[in-house]
Amino acid sequence: MDPKKLRELLEQVGKGGLTIDDARTGLRDLPFADLGYAMVDHHRALRQGVPEVILGEGKTADHIVGITEELARRDVNTLITRLDPAKAEAVRERLPAVRYHAVSRIATLEVRPIPSLGRSPVAVICAGTSDAPVAEEACETLRMLGASVERVYDVGVAGVHRLLARRAVFERCSVAIVVAGMEGALPSAVGGMVSIPVIAVPTSVGYGAALGGLAALASMLTSCASGVTVCNIDNGFGAAFAAARILQSASRY
Repeated sequence: MDPKKLRELLEQVGKGGLTIDDARTGLRDLPFADLGYAMVDHHRALRQGVPEVILGEGKTADHIVGITEELARRDVNTLITRLDPAKAEAVRERLPAVRYHAVSRIATLEVRPIPSLGRSPVAVICAGTSDAPVAEEACETLRMLGASVERVYDVGVAGVHRLLARRAVFERCSVAIVVAGMEGALPSAVGGMVSIPVIAVPTSVGYGAALGGLAALASMLTSCASGVTVCNIDNGFGAAFAAARILQSASRY
């Protein structure tokens, strides 16, 4: 249950349009619903402003369907991350309204309009097309969180003139998410160009000594550009969630 729905319910009680017993029935699954295999957190939207997100990796299709149905029953949009194509097909057979985004490995079920964060866009910048799956995970997560996105792709430091040519994009954005593998230098380049928050995401793209993204992670953690924040390897979702929190905080003032 999100804050708006709770407020509407309490207003109905205050106006006498809803009895206390009926309101209690409406709140019976707050703060969570026990499905036996999962404790679905219906209180998260009240605490964080965003409903529970399903990590598809490691879950069976049956469990994903059950959790999704429980969230939808409470009129909640659902975001499922790290969902492989075979499992996505099994989920969509049971829930045809679910949309699957193959590049990002994200599935979504939208049962209500997504409220806009009402701020300027988030720039999602990636070094090369090999980094696009992680960047797209961030983009699709941002969309479900109500943020608009400006994509700036394939602008790695091997051809830094490509990045400089897109500088005007950054000036109309509130946050930048920078996704890069190999040596992970792109966030430092962006961080030296802009005044907005920069969230760096290392990817596991790269040859041997890239060590599955550890080289990019270390490079980003030791960035010479001040104030660059670093997420875990391949964690486009985490970067998008952090960016949305920045936007939410800014909208309060």
